[in-house]
Amino acid sequence: MISRAPLIRTAAISAVALLTTSFFSAPAHAGTQQPRTGFEASHGARWTTESEEERFLTAVDAASPSVAVDRIGTTEQGRPLRLVRIGAPTNTNSLLLICSQHGDEPSGREACLSTVRDLAYTKDARTKRFLRHTTVLVIPTANPDGRAADTRENSQGVDINRDHIALKTAEARATAAVLRDRRPDTVYDLHEYGATVPYYMKDLLALWPRNLNTADAVHKEARTLSDSYVRPSAERAGFDTGVYGIWTDPQTGDPVKQVAGDGQERILRNTAGVKHSVGLLVETRVDPLTDAEKADPAVNNRRRVGSQLAALDGAFAFVDQRRGRIEAATTRARLAGYADRGPVHLGGADNDPAGEVLADPPCGYRLNAEQYADVKDELALHGVTVRHGADGAFVPLRQSLRSLVPLLLDARATYHLTEGQPVNNC
Repeated sequence: MISRAPLIRTAAISAVALLTTSFFSAPAHAGTQQPRTGFEASHGARWTTESEEERFLTAVDAASPSVAVDRIGTTEQGRPLRLVRIGAPTNTNSLLLICSQHGDEPSGREACLSTVRDLAYTKDARTKRFLRHTTVLVIPTANPDGRAADTRENSQGVDINRDHIALKTAEARATAAVLRDRRPDTVYDLHEYGATVPYYMKDLLALWPRNLNTADAVHKEARTLSDSYVRPSAERAGFDTGVYGIWTDPQTGDPVKQVAGDGQERILRNTAGVKHSVGLLVETRVDPLTDAEKADPAVNNRRRVGSQLAALDGAFAFVDQRRGRIEAATTRARLAGYADRGPVHLGGADNDPAGEVLADPPCGYRLNAEQYADVKDELALHGVTVRHGADGAFVPLRQSLRSLVPLLLDARATYHLTEGQPVNNC
């Protein structure tokens, strides 16, 4: 049997510790002086403030030569967007954590901050060995303006998790640049959700890329991440789990209604899949579950963060144990586009394949000068290969991001940036 013991926080996220009020009563590693988040210092009574996060990350950055904290963007209100790297930048395998894209879903951010600290200060030989092979990338606060205002959207009123194709927001643009430049093998996106009793009320839900342009091997690894690692890890810690977006009958477990989770390419887990990363969305339940949680919000807050931490340990085990399979899947997917073969799906999902299909796609799209001027920055941020010309540009399908090109430029694609002219004879 494959061992799936947690790589980090072995004591801190045991099932007992997660469900008691003493979860954050001591540092992760006794006997060492480590920074603590505002959430930890308050025993879960409040969330970490912006200034506390800045001091925390500065301290973690100074703690280890294997840690780097960089500013990768600035929000509309002037707040920094930060990327934390733990591990050697030359590692071939990488895991990217995107934390709290929705500003009113803070538990993922808290889990990410404490994870950054635990990795930076680790004395555990197994974890150190893990970091010699895998680079962990973390955007600890993916929506700083929304977090400050406690709103789902950013300060422009945009849901960032619906902007990963158009890239109109500074937050989505920063994420796109990380996906382009770092090419993470696994992208793990932390969220929260409100329950609908009795059909939709699990402690933790997960969902892989459903977009049909996700390569089969990448899709398979994403399902494995969800079904064999993340959900079982949370369940071993005492949480019940399910699939995000599917209401189920509480008696039979049969699906009752689909309320989310389609194949929209503009949602990060789908964008990640189309860009050949193993993507996963994870959602923990906001609503208090017990009388103790109803009486004391701090108890509820600790449970929310605890379920995120338990699920994260499953993600680390997945990356550690399946490194070779993950790299093989993402590498094959990134190279497949150069063969320029096969259909491109303009709609549908793995659980609802109905949708328009380009069975015989064009070999590329031509943009006039005005069109190209309008979208050149977005194409560059996505990492799309473009052939420039005096009268505009030609965007070939024969490239790594082959399936993404029609989603951006075909008039029939739901979220296209502009209507490129299909070229069938190259």
